[in-house]
Amino acid sequence: MKAIDWDRIEAELDANGCAVLAGLLDAEQCAAYAAAYAQEGLFRSRVVMERHGFGRGEYKYFSHPLPPGLAGLREALYPPLARIANRWQAALGLDDRYPADHADYLARCHAAGQTRPTPLLLRYGAGDYNCLHQDLYGEHVFPLQVAVLLSRPWDDFSGGEFVLTEQRPRMQSRAEVVPLFQGDAVVFPVHTRPVNGTRGIYRVNMRHGVSRVRSGHRHTLGIIFHDAA
Repeated sequence: MKAIDWDRIEAELDANGCAVLAGLLDAEQCAAYAAAYAQEGLFRSRVVMERHGFGRGEYKYFSHPLPPGLAGLREALYPPLARIANRWQAALGLDDRYPADHADYLARCHAAGQTRPTPLLLRYGAGDYNCLHQDLYGEHVFPLQVAVLLSRPWDDFSGGEFVLTEQRPRMQSRAEVVPLFQGDAVVFPVHTRPVNGTRGIYRVNMRHGVSRVRSGHRHTLGIIFHDAA
């Protein structure tokens, strides 16, 4: 994995609720992940969004064991994100803390019955979109996740922007559209995050989604750090 300026990532998450890891994957890696969508043996389930009111398009959850590259990426991203998550927990006055090692955190999930892997591949075609949502799969929820754009904007697809919304207490929602190139990843909150206000720190509610794809096909790799019940 390329070197990442985690101080910058932390500052951008605090300020804007998201941060971009530019060029996290190279073009060859992106193409390999996108092509893996056709390999049924890699996945535990397939979800057609329209059947559940989630939007349009589809996605597949990887099964155990995860492909080595994906497992390694998940393990490498977790420790610096856990440090940020623990600071957020302290800021919000919450007692729970996340272990430094991802294997220890997964053991916590598995002990609570959350044993199904959550990394996934998403595929969108023209007219597809993903409704605003939160990826909550059980009692244990790691507060940050990562999405990697595998396709090339304007070459492989148009439209399909990554969108975040933030609902602050007694205020209208704020939207953030995150421009991404192939191989870029966005780090963002799963559920809530702390925000500094005039009266101290308060909690805001976050949702994420994908706007309508205008043409072509868009593939995304999603990395969620808690497993599912």
